Amino acid sequence: MSLPLITFNFDGSLMEGGITASELDALYPQLEQIRDGMYQQDLREFHEGAEVAADRQPLDAGFMDLPDRMLAGYDEQRESSEIGRILETARRIRESVDRVVVLGIGGSYMGARALMDACCEPYYNELPRADRGGRPRMYFEGNNLDNDAMQGLLHLLRQDDSSAPLGGRWAIVVISKSGGTIETAVALRQFVGELERQFGRDSLAELVIPVTGPAGKLADFADAIGCRDRFLVPEGVGGRFSVFSPVGLLPASILGLDIMALLRGAWLMNGHFQSAAGGENMVLNYVGVNHLLETLRNIDVRVLSVWSKSLETLGLWYDQLFAESVGKQERGATPLTAVNTRDLHSRTQQHQEGVRNKVMNNVAVARPRCDELMVGMQDGDYDKLNELADKSLPELMQAAIDGTNEAYHSDARPTTTITLPQTSEHAMGQVMQMLMLATVAEGRLLGINPYGQPGVEQYKQNMNRILRSGQPIQ
Repeated sequence: MSLPLITFNFDGSLMEGGITASELDALYPQLEQIRDGMYQQDLREFHEGAEVAADRQPLDAGFMDLPDRMLAGYDEQRESSEIGRILETARRIRESVDRVVVLGIGGSYMGARALMDACCEPYYNELPRADRGGRPRMYFEGNNLDNDAMQGLLHLLRQDDSSAPLGGRWAIVVISKSGGTIETAVALRQFVGELERQFGRDSLAELVIPVTGPAGKLADFADAIGCRDRFLVPEGVGGRFSVFSPVGLLPASILGLDIMALLRGAWLMNGHFQSAAGGENMVLNYVGVNHLLETLRNIDVRVLSVWSKSLETLGLWYDQLFAESVGKQERGATPLTAVNTRDLHSRTQQHQEGVRNKVMNNVAVARPRCDELMVGMQDGDYDKLNELADKSLPELMQAAIDGTNEAYHSDARPTTTITLPQTSEHAMGQVMQMLMLATVAEGRLLGINPYGQPGVEQYKQNMNRILRSGQPIQ
């Protein structure tokens, strides 16, 4: 059975206040040329190890065909492939611990967190182990220097409960290409210390799983403690593009998610991107509409307006992806995430009547994962909802989407809509690959190298200088 593609609709982006169909048509030849160049030049140079011009460095194009390569490797090698090793390690961890702490920052954790929130049961960590399918709880740290948040998780892990599943054992998945990022490195020191205190130093080899580069501080630490399992961050795949590598696949597999469906969704989007012509290509349509709104209509704030709480961290993942890739040389729109209907009661007033510098890129879900709740009848009808008794919550949500878009369109505010059939692994694979491809294509359209993040590196250098200067911190 073939699984459906997600869809992208222009909605109100081609109405008054948006752009015209002729403006978009005129851009398609350039978009298709950029698309072809991403494969015929970028990806070819990456695989051939070719000499790359200075203004095109770094060239982290390896993410584009990574899902294809991962799937092909599994078909050819099975248990000895990267996916086979991920599946086996995930099985071992699921059977031996009841909690997993994922340490990483930026792209080293945000993709995995987005997959957990979209594809796992709501309030997953609060459920008994049986209701989690025998899978461990998962927590994310090492992404901030928040003293109280880290202490709170350490306090939770210290709870002495002999009746806890698997004796309260827990494990660490630490993700850092170099091991030198201070947020993750400091967290690793804290959590490894606690793990050793509870279960002994000999346990570290079994309970610490690094995802890192072939050399560096974290690789040296993994050697020192003799980690049983370790995975590599693939060369030529930047952190924010790494969700379909062990960076995202290992945590997802530990949670019991179907990583094969995830990769097949990304593979399907790759095929669509490479073969569909301009007007039928959802990646190029998404890029074209948003780019023209920015360059021709001065709409430089992009709101990823997600219509499910489970997609909030997908929005935050995209915020980083787009901001770090395109926010350079005093260029690039500003990405924001809104969660509806929650944020209709906070941000929508500004979106509806504030400065005309925003486009609403909706992300909607056609079908819920859980059974539908009905409004139902109530004696007395005190809230006057009995007339809606036969309506379901998904029907109420669709009415909110339609009503909100209608309000925006009546005031000439542009919108688009990406629709996921469901928040499944297959759909998440599609939408994440779509947004990564779109981000690179727009960077090329703007004449910006979408890879690398020089501004982030500057703060790291300044922070290390301040900390190691020997001067007291005010």
